[in-house]
Amino acid sequence: MEHSYRFFENRDCEYFPCHQGLTELNCLFCYCPLYGLEHCFGEGEFVEQDGKRVKDCSNCVFPHKPKHYDALVLALRAQNKKRENT
Repeated sequence: MEHSYRFFENRDCEYFPCHQGLTELNCLFCYCPLYGLEHCFGEGEFVEQDGKRVKDCSNCVFPHKPKHYDALVLALRAQNKKRENT
């Protein structure tokens, strides 16, 4: 596979597939690196849980689509630059 460093699928994971409806499920970003952002590229929503506002990304497949690798890496670089400048 060309650019195989951009894609990893772990079919042995006990949670695989964690999302339905994808023909290719990229597990490289299993835990979304953008979870902590208020506004991200995906379809996360905020819900009330035990009196706290938490982000629920269970319906989001953005980090699992192979074509989104570049967007995620660019967002991570931007986060790092912000941290460096503070």
